[in-house]
Amino acid sequence: MSRFGFSLRDVRDERVIAAMERVPRHLFVPEPYVPQAYGDHPLPIGYGQTISQPYIVAVMTELLQPEPTDKILEVGAGSGYQAAILAELVARVYTIEIIPALAKEARERLARLGYTNVEVIEGDGYLGYPEQAPYDGIIVTCAPDHIPPPLVEQLADGARLVIPVGPAGYHQDLWVVERHGTEVRSRKVMGVAFVPLVRRLGGQPQTPYEDDEEDWL
Repeated sequence: MSRFGFSLRDVRDERVIAAMERVPRHLFVPEPYVPQAYGDHPLPIGYGQTISQPYIVAVMTELLQPEPTDKILEVGAGSGYQAAILAELVARVYTIEIIPALAKEARERLARLGYTNVEVIEGDGYLGYPEQAPYDGIIVTCAPDHIPPPLVEQLADGARLVIPVGPAGYHQDLWVVERHGTEVRSRKVMGVAFVPLVRRLGGQPQTPYEDDEEDWL
């Protein structure tokens, strides 16, 4: 058992479990949801977005197989929680958030908590972040309806992409994609439920969310 009040079930990587224990999840959720921070379920963080349930964060992190020297790209910074978990495990994390207010809050929160090996970028995560490619792993915390080719292209040889894929409506499949030279292998892991990936079209994020959501940093 962990401080979350439930077992992380089939998660076996001790480094991942230890990182989950170290990162104070309650500091990454809005104040009204702090009492629920360690429950095994997602929580809203504003702007139509969520912080994923702890079990899914642990599963996706374990599937990524992070190593201490890795450089990782995350698509969908949200509140910064998944980036903080990764920062405990790898050398460098680049995390992209398309919603400006969330990007700002995540950047300030991670800096305040001392995560100097994380850079938060405001941008369209579908396109990845080619400026720092290739990556030793890419993790996506929102669901496109297909695997974005730019993300596959930005994988290093032998690297993994962990991504939920499926239509909007919280019914998708979690996939692991591996790149080996010019060969790309993929396998479906489990059913999941994520908010849809937001694209930047016409200069603005294209998904329903409240521009005037209260800032809870």
